[in-house]
Parts: sequence; C-alpha cells; structure tokens
Amino acid sequence: MSDNHTPKDDALKGLAWPLRLTRAGMVAERATKAFWPLWSVLMLAIALVMLGVQDFTPPKLAMAAVALFALAGAWTLVYGLRRFRWPSEGEARERLDATLPGRPITALTDTQAIGADDAASQAVWKAHVARMAARAKEAKPAPADLRVSAKDPYALRYVAVLALLVALLFGSLNRVQSVADIATGAGGTAMAAGPSWEGWVEPPAYTGKPSLYLNDLPQGDLSVPKGSRITVRLYGEVGALTVRQTVSGEPVEDAAAVSQEMIVTKDGVLAIDGQGGAEWQITLLPDLPPSVRFDGELKREARGVMKQPFAASDDYAVVRGTGEFRLDLETVERRYGLAVDPEERDPVVLDLPLPITGSRAEFTEELVDDLSEHPWSGLPVTLTLTVEDAAGQTGQSEAMHMLMPGRRFFAPLARAVVEQRRDLLWSRKNGARVAQVLRAVTHRPEGFVRNDSAYLMLRVAIRRLEAGVAFDMTPELQDEIATALWDIALIFEDGSLADAKERLHRAQERLAEAMKNGASKEEIEDLMQELRDATKDYMRQLAEQQRQNGEQGEQQAQNGETFEFTQEELQALMDRIQELMEEGRMEEAADLMQRMNEMMENLQMAENQNGQGEGSPGQQSMEDLKDTLRNQQGLSDEAFRDLQEQFNPNANRGESGQNRGESGGQGEGRSHTGQGDQGQGGGEGQQGQEEGGKGQGESLADRQQALRDELQRQKDGLPGAGTAEGDAAREALERAGRAMDGAEQALRDGQLAEALDNQAEALEALREGMRNLGNALAQNRQQDGGQQGQAQTRDQANGRDPLGRDNSGRGSSATQGDTLLNGNVRRRAQELLKELRRRSGDRSRPEIELDYLRRLLDKY
Repeated sequence: MSDNHTPKDDALKGLAWPLRLTRAGMVAERATKAFWPLWSVLMLAIALVMLGVQDFTPPKLAMAAVALFALAGAWTLVYGLRRFRWPSEGEARERLDATLPGRPITALTDTQAIGADDAASQAVWKAHVARMAARAKEAKPAPADLRVSAKDPYALRYVAVLALLVALLFGSLNRVQSVADIATGAGGTAMAAGPSWEGWVEPPAYTGKPSLYLNDLPQGDLSVPKGSRITVRLYGEVGALTVRQTVSGEPVEDAAAVSQEMIVTKDGVLAIDGQGGAEWQITLLPDLPPSVRFDGELKREARGVMKQPFAASDDYAVVRGTGEFRLDLETVERRYGLAVDPEERDPVVLDLPLPITGSRAEFTEELVDDLSEHPWSGLPVTLTLTVEDAAGQTGQSEAMHMLMPGRRFFAPLARAVVEQRRDLLWSRKNGARVAQVLRAVTHRPEGFVRNDSAYLMLRVAIRRLEAGVAFDMTPELQDEIATALWDIALIFEDGSLADAKERLHRAQERLAEAMKNGASKEEIEDLMQELRDATKDYMRQLAEQQRQNGEQGEQQAQNGETFEFTQEELQALMDRIQELMEEGRMEEAADLMQRMNEMMENLQMAENQNGQGEGSPGQQSMEDLKDTLRNQQGLSDEAFRDLQEQFNPNANRGESGQNRGESGGQGEGRSHTGQGDQGQGGGEGQQGQEEGGKGQGESLADRQQALRDELQRQKDGLPGAGTAEGDAAREALERAGRAMDGAEQALRDGQLAEALDNQAEALEALREGMRNLGNALAQNRQQDGGQQGQAQTRDQANGRDPLGRDNSGRGSSATQGDTLLNGNVRRRAQELLKELRRRSGDRSRPEIELDYLRRLLDKY
C-alpha cells in the first residue's frame, strides 16, 4: 500500500475508541438481559433479610426460605450464563457501522474489484473512500439497549428494587447475621454463646414519623411521640435478659418474657438489663390539643343560609369538628307564645367542614347551613365550636351569643304565619292560641291576602290544628302542621306568581319592607337582585306587547322610543338605591324607590291599555269565581266544625259563635251583584251574635244549594266559548257543580263526612276551572294586541293619536267626551309631559331620539 491509502488508515485508527465503547455497551446489554432474574432474586432476598422477616418466622420456615432463595439464585445464575455471549470485535464493528449513513466502515475495508487499471475509475474510487473516511471520523459509540420489558412483562424487577429501597430506609444490615446463623445451623451455638435482643419504636400513624430500630440507636436520651408502641424481643436463655421500663405507667408483669410491648404515656426509662443490654431516657414529644376560634362575623343570606368563618389548628392534624347551637333560655323574651315553658329539644349539632386536600394542621373554613326551619330560628342561642385530633384530644371555642340565623320574611302575612309556627313548635300548649291568632289575621282576606291557594291551605292547616288541640295533639301532627305553615309562609313571601307585573310589585314591596325593618348587606343584595330580575322580565313583557302592536311599534322603534334606554336608567337607579341602603341612608333610598315606582307606572300605561281592565267580563268572571271559592271554603269549615262537635260537644263551644260569624261573613261576601264586602262585615256583627247567623235562618244545605245556583249562573256567562281553555274551564265548573249537588244532599241527610269529601272535590274543581279561565284570558289578551294595532292605525287615519286625542293639526291635546273630568288621566298626562321634558334635556341621548322628543313637546 502506498501513501494514497493514508486517509483510510487514519479513519480506521480513529474508530478504535468508538468500537471499544460499543463493545462494552453490548456486554452490559447482554448481561442485563441474561442476568436480570438473578439481580431480582438477590435484591429481594437482601430486602427481606434487612427488614427482619426471618426474626418473625419459625426457624424451619426460615431455613426453607433460605434454601428456596439459594436454589432460585443458582437457577437464575445458570440461566444467565447459558444466555450470555461475549460480543466479538466484528459484531461491535457491525453495530457501529449500522449507526452511520452509507456504512462507511464496510466501505473502508473493501477493495476495488474492477477498473483497477483505469485511471478514471481509480479517481472515482479514491473520492468515494475519502468521503467514507470523513463520515467514519464522525462515528460515536452505538447506544446499548438495556430494555428487558419484553422478557419481564409483570415488572418483577421493579418490585425487587422497591423492596430493597424500603429495606435501606427502614431496615438494618445487622440482621444479616441472624440469617447466617440459620443457614449454617449456628443458632444454637450463638444462643449458648450469649443472649441477644431486638427492639422497635413505632410512633402513632397520624404523626407521620418513621419507626425506629433500637439496636441501631445510641444509648442515652430518646424523644418519641406520645402513644408510641415499643416492642422488645429477648433471645437466649430465659432470664438472662430482663426489661425495665417506667414509660407506660404500668408495672412489668414478667421482666424476662420473650416478647414485651408497651405504650409510651410519660417520660421515663427503658432498659434491657443483662449481658449486651442498653438503656434510654425516654422523653415525650408534646402532642398539644387542637384549637379552634371564630374567624369573622356571621354572614346570613336573605334565603336563610348562614356562613360562619372559623380557623382551626393542631400540631399534627384535626380529624373532626362540630358546631353546637344551644338555646339561651335566660335571654329569651318570655311573652306571648314564648311565655309557656318550652318543650325539651336536643342541641343542634353541625359537622364542621374540613379541607379535602392539603394539610389539616392549620386551616380556615366556613360553617355553612340553613337553619331557617328550626324552632329556634330567630331566638337567642349560643354557638360553640369543638375540634378533635387523632389522639382524642379536643379543643373548644368561646361560646358566641347570637340569634339563630334563618330566613327573614318581609311580607307581613308571611311573617305572622312564621311567628305562629315558631310558637307552635315552642310548645304544643300554644295550639289553641296559634289557631285563634291565625284566624284573626285572616279574618278579612279581601285586599290583604293575594294568594288564594295559600289562603285555602292556611284554612286547612287551621282546621287540622283545631282538631289536634281538641284530641290531644301528637308530636307527629305538630311537625306536620309546622311543615304546612312553613310552606304557606313561603308562598305568601315568594308567591307562585306567573305574571311579570305581579312579580315586580312583590319585589318592590319586599324591598320597601326591608328598608323599614333593616336588612343585612347580603339580604339587600338578594332583594336588589330579585328586583332587577323582576324588572327585566317586566320590561321584556312590555317589549313583546309593543312588538305585537304592529306598525306603531315599528314606528316607535325607528324613532328611538323603545324600552332599552329606560331599562338602563332603571338599572342605574337600582344601583344607587342599593348603595344608599348599604350606607344606612334609608330615607334617601326610599325617595329614589318612589321615583322608580313612578317611572314603572308610566311604562305600565301602555300595558294597561293593551290588556283587559278590571271591569272587563273576563276579569269579572274571575273575581266571581274567587268569591265562590271562598264561600265554598267557608261552608266546608262550618261542616268540619259541626263534625268536630259531634265527637266532642264541649270543645271550642266558646269560639263557635265567632268562627261561624267569620265563615258566614266570608260565605256572604262579595257577590256578582257588586255588593262589595257587605256580607263579610255583617258576618262579624249580626251573624256572629246569633251563633253564626245561620242557626235560626238558612241551613248549611240551603246555603250549599244557593252557592250551586250561583255557580251555574257564572258558568253560563263564562267567556272564552269555543276555545280549548274556555271549554276546559266550563267542564271543570260542571264537575264542581256536581260535587256541590252531592254535598247538598249529604248535608240534608246529616252525613257530614261525605259532605266534606264532596266539598273538597268541588274546591279542587273550582281551582282547576280558575286556572283554565286564566289561560283563556291570557290568550285573548295576546290576540287583542294585534287588533289594537289595527285600531290605532284607523285612529291615526281619522286624525286621532293612539290615546284617542284629536290629531287634526290644531295643536289641542283635549280628548272628547268626559275624559277630562278624570283627574287620574290629567295627572298621568302631566307626569308624561314632565318625563318628556326630562329626557329631552339629556344631551347624552342620540340626536334622532332628541329630535323625536322635541317634536312631541312642540305638538303636545
């Protein structure tokens, strides 16, 4: 070879170290794949020995385990030797060459087979060899593949590694000697040579501290947590070693026992006396009791949910906690229904919330619950928080004096019902008084009780309460009536209102009551949100009706006269009202509230014109049916009292005249002739003085017949004929009439129980008929909206504006007929004119809107 081959030789010399490293990696790879079972068996055996498993097993079983591991080690060694093969230099060169592009090592060892005499071919060959030599110089050792997952699908090698790591952390190499003794059979010799011992300290699990091996610890002072378990095992001749301890507070029964256990409860001494013994001065690590305290003021939402922040801590962890409410009877104002002694009730115990994740050594949380329905709601109570740690130690907060948080009712009738419910739950002795108060509160419901369904439910509850008082009320009946009164109060407070206008009125009234009675910040926020939602729904309803008015609605939208800007103004006004209430400036808030109500009344004018007035036939039919429903309920009440007196003639005799007078008044209340409330007022006076006014006049059967005839007249004049809702209303009233006929016949036969059943059926049918009639009237209002739009278009063609005024161009705002004699219309017109002027002076409004407002002012 000449000097022309020097680059090739240099490249081959440069491959020496990459080849050696590649060959070493191949050795490690083949050794790992061949001997991994041997490494796993050895690591598992060493881990078991260091953990001292052999000390807790019988000698024969321990020897069998040693033999098994020895056989497993020998088999895995043979398995590895048979599978291991030392890699050759050629194999290493082949693996390294495979990692390089173009296999340059193979190209460098090749020789030119053809064209050796051709100069051009030789030049090409030299260029190829030079290029391959350059690539060979970039060679790096081929990586070894140490993966054995295909040969170990169950990952047994990882189990062995984990066991060895655990042994290194918690085991001891000193225990290897015991295995050597077992394997060599030198155990007896060792025992004869001298005694030995082992000991462990296991702290309580909740401390999170590791176990200690006493043989590895130096003698002297030793600090352990309270409640730690010490285990000592003695080996050798019995009595050669003894245990002496004063840490458990109990005497040692047998100091020479082979195995001894004790629980550390105090500072003391632990000693192993004898040859090779040891002694420690045990000091307890303190385990302080947990602590808990209130971490802020109590928060209460308007719906009654309470939130009490608290903070708890412990040196290890708090495992549980409770909050206990107790009635503070000494501070209760003992009058009215609270004057009698209360019935015994257990304290209210609530579980304190604990962190789900993170440390429980120190944390803050909120106790959240709703105690509105509890009998103590609103009464003075004490709240005490208690926490407990894993050692059973407890910590307690100071007692907080408060009124038990619950829902606040702002509607007067709802508040009265809830108060009587509280008195009933205070003691069953208040039953008669509660029934009397509820009857007095609902004596004249017209104009006061808005929800007929809730009123009827209340009358039924009163009857059940009176029956319970007469026949020794049971706790079960007491709870049942209390539940019914709560549901009734919720209906009076929140209502089952489906009409947006009614919801708006209710929200305004609740907010006004809150201004008078005082409310917390959370309650103000809830009430203001309720008002915002009701206002938004009402504005949406007005906008929908405006769209149904046809061309007029479109023209107003083009001119900017929509409800959108009014809603923004109302929103800003409500924000200001909330701000004033939170600052305690209730008078200013009430003034702004009055202004907002006036603005809403201006908006309601359009809705009132599109809907049916109170004097419309549909509305009159609805009022008549309401009267019939009340009258039927009054008859049912009297029939129930007559049935009650049959079983207990002496019960409630003193109140019979008053009760009959009340029922008679309601039975002869408003009629279709428009007599107003004449009958009700007479019920309290004349009829009450004559024991109901019906004892010498009409009987219950005659009054039932008269009510049946009145229902037939109302059914004949019922509007909505031909519609599905109207026909359904007539069918329901027909069923009510048949039930009334059955009640009349039962009353004449003296079958009061059967009469009550028929009257209940009649009441249910009347309610269904009223619901169907309401649906029919609502559908008629929607249809009338489109017709009104057409009528307004005709009025405009005839020279009249949408309010019926002359629009002939004379500039007069007078209406025809005697409309000007109505002061309400004049006042409303002045309010509208004032509102137009206010809006026209607002320069932030769009120019097209301001132009429209100026043209309105010029015209009217």
